[in-house]
Amino acid sequence: MATTTAAQRRQQAAVEYDAFLAGCPSRDLLDRISDKWVTLVLCALGDGSYGPQAEPSGESRPLRYSELSRRLAGVSQKMLTQTLRSLERDGLVTRTVTPTVPVTVSYEMTALGVSLHQAVRVLKTWAETHMDDVRAQRAVYDERPS
Repeated sequence: MATTTAAQRRQQAAVEYDAFLAGCPSRDLLDRISDKWVTLVLCALGDGSYGPQAEPSGESRPLRYSELSRRLAGVSQKMLTQTLRSLERDGLVTRTVTPTVPVTVSYEMTALGVSLHQAVRVLKTWAETHMDDVRAQRAVYDERPS
């Protein structure tokens, strides 16, 4: 049985991307995609219609920045801009600038973003479906003696 050095073990771990390992780079990606604004941006771009009963279209729907801002109630301009830039950097969203007066900027998911949308859409739907259950459990927990 061959022994391996610490550097070889780190290199092997990077190849396998085991998120349970402290130094795994996939943790950074998990941190990014678990952000509520990332989830909501991807859901907004991926859903042709809106609301709790909306069915995902399975494709990306290009939206202008202002449309996203209106759709995502409560998001600040700074947070939306940071979220869109991080999604663009990770290859999940494309930004298209159309030279009009004023300039039109739209965002659309890439194929990689569409594949992630399928997963985050399930989380969003689960949260909407089970919020009453979670609230009830929180109330029970909060009423327990310390």
